[in-house]
Amino acid sequence: MIFTHRLGSWDLSRGVRVVGILNVTPDSFSDGGRFVSIEDAVAHAERMASDGADAIDIGGQTTRPGAGEAVGPEEEWRRIGPVVSAIAGRIPIPLSIDTYWADVALRALEAGAAMVNDVSGLGVCPEIADHVAATGAGLVLMHSLGAPARLHEPREYEDVTDEVRGFLTERLRIAEGRGVPSERIALDPGIGFSKRADQSLSVLRGLQRLTSLGRPLYIGVSRKSFLGAVTDRPVEGRLAAGLGATVAAFALGGRIFRTHDVRETVDALRVAQTILGAGLDGAANTSNPDRTREILEPHP
Repeated sequence: MIFTHRLGSWDLSRGVRVVGILNVTPDSFSDGGRFVSIEDAVAHAERMASDGADAIDIGGQTTRPGAGEAVGPEEEWRRIGPVVSAIAGRIPIPLSIDTYWADVALRALEAGAAMVNDVSGLGVCPEIADHVAATGAGLVLMHSLGAPARLHEPREYEDVTDEVRGFLTERLRIAEGRGVPSERIALDPGIGFSKRADQSLSVLRGLQRLTSLGRPLYIGVSRKSFLGAVTDRPVEGRLAAGLGATVAAFALGGRIFRTHDVRETVDALRVAQTILGAGLDGAANTSNPDRTREILEPHP
């Protein structure tokens, strides 16, 4: 199971990968306003890289419930452009851009980003796939409905996992049809997007049904509201719950994990692999061969 981006490839048959979240927004649900200055954003990216992140996912627009109208591509780029320029080439791991605007994706790729994380699954700007194909970048396609303004409206599903699978199958084919090779695509079931808490939990339970699509599953559960529904904890108290969901998702087939809490997630996954095995060997990160710290290599 290979995921390829502009700086190399991740062999996910041998080791999972952890992607650190860097929100340069004033209003994200967990860390809004903390990293809006370039200096703070760069310092946080460096800290996450030191903690074991394999990539940094930079976002300039909140997608939290109740966020209101989406900001346009110009405002989004105004927020993230200087940060991308400051970080690209400074840390030895890939940069990912969290956007559904084609213009923002293109600018970020031109500035050195290695992958695009589209929470709309090409639903807003299918042209993103064209830019990814032209630059040899990686692409994450997420399940969601109603982007940009109706991402969190209540939805009813006869079988939520089956409908997520059908959506991702369709978007995978669209991306391939626009020239993105399958090895450059990862699939995100969209936990917390267009789903109630019980629906998100059902999708997590059904991850093994999504592995049959043949692409790596990209999982984001960090601090999300479904964890609060289970534990009755506020955002700042959901770390343990998120780690529990991460380990469960790993056991069920998840292979790339997006998180606010890099060090803790790396440690949790290292222990999970040591115990469960799951056919992984603890490979080094092939996108950065100079790294000596292998995320999932068991301790002697």
